[in-house]
Amino acid sequence: MYRAGVVLAALFFGWMLPGQLQAQNVERITEEIRAAVHSDYDYVKENLEDKPDTFSEEGSVEFWSSGGLINVVPPDVALRSYESFNLSPKHIHVIPITDEVAVAQFYVEGSYQEVGLPPVNHYLTRATQVFVREDGEWKIRAAHWSPVTGGSGTHQTAIVM
Repeated sequence: MYRAGVVLAALFFGWMLPGQLQAQNVERITEEIRAAVHSDYDYVKENLEDKPDTFSEEGSVEFWSSGGLINVVPPDVALRSYESFNLSPKHIHVIPITDEVAVAQFYVEGSYQEVGLPPVNHYLTRATQVFVREDGEWKIRAAHWSPVTGGSGTHQTAIVM
């Protein structure tokens, strides 16, 4: 009976049970992840080069929209350069798991051309990215990209070293 009273009091006063996130943390993390996703795409649009230091110190494990096999992306992977880049993330849905881990699911649409590769004129994919907080910054730890029917994925199927 005492234990049930403590649980009810915790719920009534908004205290946290172990492993749960408070609502204000969910909102904060959601906004931080959305901002991180937008920041990555905005950086590339402005600089025509991948944003540096976006991957976890452990790297990232990814399936790409090209349909290739799994890729292990090292944290210091060479940055790609672009002739043009007009991709935009849309409908970003964030699932905070803990204060240090969150998952983002969204669509990416637009066109781009990497230096030395043919253009992708109608890129349209679903994206899932797992983020971890390292040194106060959100970093990508895993990702899965899959083309939406009628859209294109990337040309690249493996990391070029």
